[in-house]
Amino acid sequence: MDTSDFKNGISIIVDNDIWTIVDFQHVKPGKGPAFVRSKLKNVKNGKVVEKTWRAGEKMDQAFLERSPLTYSYNDGNEYFFMDENYEMFPVPADAIGDGIKYLMEGIEVTALFHDGKLINIELPISIVSEVTNTDPGEKGNTASGGSKPATIETGAVLQVPFFINIGDKIKVDTRTNEYMERVKE
Repeated sequence: MDTSDFKNGISIIVDNDIWTIVDFQHVKPGKGPAFVRSKLKNVKNGKVVEKTWRAGEKMDQAFLERSPLTYSYNDGNEYFFMDENYEMFPVPADAIGDGIKYLMEGIEVTALFHDGKLINIELPISIVSEVTNTDPGEKGNTASGGSKPATIETGAVLQVPFFINIGDKIKVDTRTNEYMERVKE
């Protein structure tokens, strides 16, 4: 493929690494040749870089397969995910990154495969989890009154409003580590 085939979300291979196009812009200056400015996100580690291409420059497209997997367990070094055929996929802890603090048994994630090889795990955008430890709420504390630290059942610590108590179920944004809302059962 070349730069005229660019679309947001397409994956390409650059310097033996797989990158997804986040944003791009064709630029035709008054003087000189046209070029393409792009923002690329590394599929394996999430790093975002800006890269400029000559118009018409060629590169290889990476075809990624997405498949649902369910988190099963970990043995300290690797985290094991299972597909619908009960096949297990071990993933090293450093490949998951900060997302480890949101893994709980049975959570469904999206696996990215390239050439049949698992290259990354994408967590759901939000999870529902129970608060296991926080300071007790006091009478008169409202939603607009500030925040306090709370630990959820996965072990992650985040800031929650004062009215949240131990045992409450809350919705958490896994991308920003922020409290979203209290979930009624």
